[in-house]
This record gives sequence, structure tokens and C-alpha cells, in this order.
Amino acid sequence: MSYRGTELRLATRGSDLAVRQSGEVKAALEDRRFTVELVEVETTGDRLDDALITELGKTGAFVRDLDQRVLDGDVDGAIHSMKDMPTEHPDELIVAGVPERASANDALVTPDGKSIDELPEGAVVGTSSLRRKAQLLNYRPDLVVEPLRGNVDTRVEKLLAPTLQLEHQERSEEESERKAHVGKDDDYEFPYEKTVEEWFDDLAEVERRALEREVETEYDAIVLAEAGLQRSGLAHHVEYQSLPQKEFVSAPGQGALAVVTLDTDLAENVHTVIDHPRTRVETTVERTILRELNGGCIAPIGVHAIIQGENVHVEAQVFSADGSEAVSIKRDVPVQTHVSGAKRVAGELAERGARELIEAAREDE
Repeated sequence: MSYRGTELRLATRGSDLAVRQSGEVKAALEDRRFTVELVEVETTGDRLDDALITELGKTGAFVRDLDQRVLDGDVDGAIHSMKDMPTEHPDELIVAGVPERASANDALVTPDGKSIDELPEGAVVGTSSLRRKAQLLNYRPDLVVEPLRGNVDTRVEKLLAPTLQLEHQERSEEESERKAHVGKDDDYEFPYEKTVEEWFDDLAEVERRALEREVETEYDAIVLAEAGLQRSGLAHHVEYQSLPQKEFVSAPGQGALAVVTLDTDLAENVHTVIDHPRTRVETTVERTILRELNGGCIAPIGVHAIIQGENVHVEAQVFSADGSEAVSIKRDVPVQTHVSGAKRVAGELAERGARELIEAAREDE
């Protein structure tokens, strides 16, 4: 597809979260006189509803179908969540734009706002990530970490369903009791300020859907990307706490988006309009370390980088699958040589035992 001035067609996944975050890119481009049409594409990952995200990530299942539409000339570019992107991509494609990153942290979501330390012994925590599972077990070996499937909305519904359904049952029983006492001269007092109908009307849409969901696993908490909660609009409707980066180093590229195009004049135009230099450097460091370790999605790896003055401060963790073994590192690399610095950090991690942990994960796979 030839570049048509300021008119762009950009591919995106069709999930609510993907469309919302692609809308941020669309708005940024349109602020600079581009006209943008978002083209929703169903990916292989979207079609395999029962597969874990960790399994899908191994084949870039949320990415490759969108990239192929660019290669085929059907669209001008594609918008990805950077943490979903394989470290290797077709030579014809380039990451033209990296907008400013949202929060890179993970978030612990609970029905009642408990922190990770306040969860009861043996609490059930849901996650679709090998990294998050290993980090949770490393921090709290007593936790029971169970698989959690679905998009952000679905996962939140699965967490909220048992609590909301129990409350609905209790409210309904009390309302029946209240009606039974109407007209009688007794001391019964209705314990709620609102009727069941009024309570239901005040629920958020995600809570209403949770009431209708069949409960398979009762989770005490779930762990999601904080950026996903914020971009999906769910952050205002759930109780959550950011997990500290010190113990829960995030996935490379988490919270960041990437606009992929062919390496043409269009790439330079997109780069000029939306590329955020700080985010570009930080995510380049993170993904360079991931690529050098050759861990992909098969091993629990966390890498987070942040520019501090003339250096990029890097924290990285590599775990065994059960979280019982870990190799951690904190280093500063110069901004001016951040790529070569990231490669040195990866080499040091490998020498300190990360290589063996990744090989063990590959054998388990």
C-alpha cells in the first residue's frame, strides 16, 4: 500500500483494551493532522480462547496476523502491545513509533483491597504469566497460583463473581424477609440502605457481568498489568495495589505500545509525530536484554529500565518456573551506549546462572 499523504489505516486487535489503546495512538496522530482509520483484525490468539497467554506468546499469536496485513499491503501499519511482540520480526518491518509508556507495574487486584502481604496463607492467586507466577511463589511460597484465562474484563469478572454473587444472594434473602414482615407489628429491621434493585443499578458493567458468570475457580486475588487496568477503564471499578518493582520486575516493554510499519517515508513521519525518546531508550534496553538471553516466553524473565540522568538504571530477574531459584541484577548503563550496555547486562546475567535457568525452562517446555 502506498503512503497516501496524511491518511492512514492501522491494524489493531479487536479486544476492548486493544481498541482503547489504539485509540490513544489514533488521537495522537490526528492531533498532528493525520487522518486515521483503525482496522480491527482477529488474530490467531483471539481465536484460541482456551489457550493460556503464555502459550500464545511463544508464537507471537497476537502480533503476526497484524504484521502480515502490513506486509500484504492491506494496511499502512499495526499497533501492538510491546510486551506481546517477539524480539525477532520480519526484516521489512520497523518499529516506527513508540508512544510514551503508561505504568510498567503489575497490579494485585482483590475484591477488598488487600495487599500481597495481607492475603491469607494459601490464598489462590490467578495469573496467565509464567513470570508473575514465579515472582509470586518466590515472594510468598505459600500462595496457590492458578491459571487465569481471558482478556482483562473477563479476568476481573472471574475474580469478582463469587463475592458479588454471595452478596446478591444475601441481599435477596433479606429482601424476602423484609417483605414477609410488611404489615406485621415486630422489631425486624432491614440491614441494607438499598433494595436489591437499587444495589444492582449502582453496579458497574463489569460487576453486572460478574453476577452472571459461572464460577470455576474462586480467586482471592489476580495479577494484571496496571496499564491494562487503566486503559480498559477498569481501574476505577476495582480494588488494586501496584506491586513493587523491587520484587516484581515487570515484563520487557510492559505498559508500552509500538506502531509497526514498512521501512518507508511513512515510518519517519510516524516517528516524528508520536515517538517518545525516553520510552524508546528504556524499552530498547529491556528488549535487548530479553533477546540476548534468548528466553522469549519460555522462561520467567523480568526486565525494567528507567533513565536516571545520563544513565539507564536496569533491574532484571530470571527465575526457575516454581520461583525457588532466581538470578537478579541491578546495573546502570550509559544512555549514549544503551544497546551495548544492555548486551553486557545480559551477558552478566547469563554468567551468573540465568543461562541454566532458561535452559531448564526450555527442557521443561
